[in-house]
Amino acid sequence: MNTLKLIGALVILLLTSCVSQKKYTALQDRAQQCENNLRSSESARSLLEVDLAYEKNRSKSLEQQMEYFKSTNTDLLARLSDFSVVSKSGAESIKRSLEALNEQNKYIKDLTSSMQRKDSINLVLIMNLKRSLDDFDDEDISIEVKKGVVYVSISDKMLFRSGSYQISNHAEEVIGKIAKIVNDHKELDILVEGHTDNVPIANECMIDNWDLSVKRATSIVRLMQNKFGVQPQRMTAGGRSEYLPKTTNGTVAGRAKNRRTEIVILPKLDQFFELLEPPLTSIGNQGE
Repeated sequence: MNTLKLIGALVILLLTSCVSQKKYTALQDRAQQCENNLRSSESARSLLEVDLAYEKNRSKSLEQQMEYFKSTNTDLLARLSDFSVVSKSGAESIKRSLEALNEQNKYIKDLTSSMQRKDSINLVLIMNLKRSLDDFDDEDISIEVKKGVVYVSISDKMLFRSGSYQISNHAEEVIGKIAKIVNDHKELDILVEGHTDNVPIANECMIDNWDLSVKRATSIVRLMQNKFGVQPQRMTAGGRSEYLPKTTNGTVAGRAKNRRTEIVILPKLDQFFELLEPPLTSIGNQGE
């Protein structure tokens, strides 16, 4: 506004001084230019003020965001601290679990290896037994694997007289061949089981079928020990009487099949139970 007053004064001065028309026109143009420049400056100032206000608002917004991030960062650091404590505890638990799993895995591998070894031994036993007993009638002797162990089933007519536990001469040949093979596998035990039909027996020598089945088993065990050198600590004698028949007792043929002695060749019992026992210590640690 001061500039406009100055320009007005100059114009009046020039008019009163009788300046030339040319100079007057020049002064007017200059005054107009000055006015235009002033208006342009004021417009630019207004724009700068708007920009300044925008920048102030933006700065305030950035400060608010910084405060938010600081607060969030503090919260995150606190959570990370808690998580690190949980992670240490979790890591120990995971470590114990992995150790237990490794023990279980080793146990399974050992068990699988032992089972495979046992199956291989059983295969060799069956081949040797069948080769050795090939001269005898298949109806009187059967060789099979049941529940992972080898069973040799011999009919009573090959071994004993009817109602007797006295071993026949023909039986010694059969038992001798079996004893020779089991002596080649001293890591195995022998269970001898006597079986009868359901026809009751009672005489001066036997009370009942329990008595007969047990005495027939012990007769076989004594023969294997005394004549064929099988170590007695490897053998067990037992009687099953009539209570584990192979087939029906309702026919003559069925009763004949049920009257038998079975020689079961199996792993040593203590080793067998150790094999089946899992690593209990590791399992207990896993639950801690």
